[in-house]
Amino acid sequence: MEHWDEVRTAYQVARQGTVSGAADVLGVHHATVIRHIDALERRLGVKLFQRHARGYTPTESGQDLARVAQATEDQLQQLAGRIRGRGADVSGELVITSIIELSDFLVPVLADFKDEYPEVIVRYLTDARVFRLEYGEAHVAIRAGTVPDEPDNVVQPLVTLSVGLYAARRYVERYGLPAGPGDFAAHRFVAHDNPDIRAPFQKWLRAQVPFERVVFRTTDSRSMATAVKSGAGIGFMSKRIGDADPDLIEVMPPREEWGPRLWLVSHVDLHRTAKVQALLSHLKAAIKSVEGTGI
Repeated sequence: MEHWDEVRTAYQVARQGTVSGAADVLGVHHATVIRHIDALERRLGVKLFQRHARGYTPTESGQDLARVAQATEDQLQQLAGRIRGRGADVSGELVITSIIELSDFLVPVLADFKDEYPEVIVRYLTDARVFRLEYGEAHVAIRAGTVPDEPDNVVQPLVTLSVGLYAARRYVERYGLPAGPGDFAAHRFVAHDNPDIRAPFQKWLRAQVPFERVVFRTTDSRSMATAVKSGAGIGFMSKRIGDADPDLIEVMPPREEWGPRLWLVSHVDLHRTAKVQALLSHLKAAIKSVEGTGI
């Protein structure tokens, strides 16, 4: 692609707003950035940026160029991700993404997979954003909730997460245990800071108690579990984690409507590759081995 370096430079200047910012992203000297912009403007015969004391602002022509450059870069990343995943061997990078709540279960499972396939580099990502499989950002995603419906993805049911309601012994010694939801108004709870969060167990709790009874609020499950263990209130966590802690008491056993459904997702272009198939088989076997005990 002739002059792609210059176009990519202009795209980064438009994104970053400064020559120095674009130079940092591209790993080049700021003089190279200025030279690319000047050369591209001469070649196209238009001004792509307005220069001012705070940096560079793209003109209408600069905005058009940036949109085309972004689309091209996205397509190149997509192609690179697919090429990396097409090998016939179980080797190279394997990117898996999931919700952080599964880490305690998945990390040992992935470590066993790495032992079985030593040529694989495992990258396990638990970022809150949804990774775009169509752009090669991940090989396999484990997602919770409703069935993922992005086009060109292969979606398979994995398991329903087993969730229980727990309290620390120190909480029970101070406040006692509720006999059931009818007693919840007299107790304290730990839950998500957003009362409208879509997790099924949080929706159930919202229907049972006023939000003001949620006296400890946070935005991630690990902080919630730590708050429950510290005696801040009653809260939900994975049954596997809750049952393993001798300082926790089960307030209510898991109910079917609490557990989010988990889905295995892979892109159709990578689904049949050797390493993706090997990982999917390994994950399904790991789930089968804990059937009846929950994850």
